[in-house]
Amino acid sequence: MTPRRPASPLTALTGRLIVSCQAPPGDPMRDTGTLVRMARSAQAGGAAAVRVNEPEVVAATATAVDLPVIGLWKDGDTGVYITPTVRHALALVDAGAAIVAADATARPRPDGSTFADLVAAVHAGGGFVMADVATADEGREAAAQGADLVSTTLSGYAPGSPRQTLPDLELVAALARSVEVPVVAEGRIATPEQAAAALAAGATSVVVGTAITAPTALTRLFAAGLTP
Repeated sequence: MTPRRPASPLTALTGRLIVSCQAPPGDPMRDTGTLVRMARSAQAGGAAAVRVNEPEVVAATATAVDLPVIGLWKDGDTGVYITPTVRHALALVDAGAAIVAADATARPRPDGSTFADLVAAVHAGGGFVMADVATADEGREAAAQGADLVSTTLSGYAPGSPRQTLPDLELVAALARSVEVPVVAEGRIATPEQAAAALAAGATSVVVGTAITAPTALTRLFAAGLTP
């Protein structure tokens, strides 16, 4: 029997902002209650969805906001570490993630599974999948393997993609031309103007994180700007 899935949350994201409510290890903001308040603030400001890390935070956020929660689980800091296995993905579905974000690069996964295996498991559990990619080829392959959305999250951070300080709008445009699923622009989007440019390049929606939700990183930036 084909599993029943809820109505797609994807249409609510069209032309809208997704706020990434995360904090790195050791940051004072890395606290479940704090991150939930961050998500509530994003909703109050007009976000269409939030992107959060780890099952505990996903579960708390899903009960606190009336928005689709995009869940991921960072485990490690090298190789495939964004929702690296089927086990991680299903834990996010169980926690209440409407959409599971996962690394969909060509690198091997630690459990020996494929990205297609992860997609099938999440779909069977009633969820949707956002493929985090670094290149256009990876985005096309992820869409072919069943991803519901493709995001430029890993451009500049994974092998095969150019290191740059600005959003990778060329990748956004290339994906928009070559995949049938929604394209999400994510990575180094620091201003409203850059977010609008991402939509103009073909993105369906835009993820902003640091520029909205990272006071430590922003303070460091300003402090450095005042250093002779």
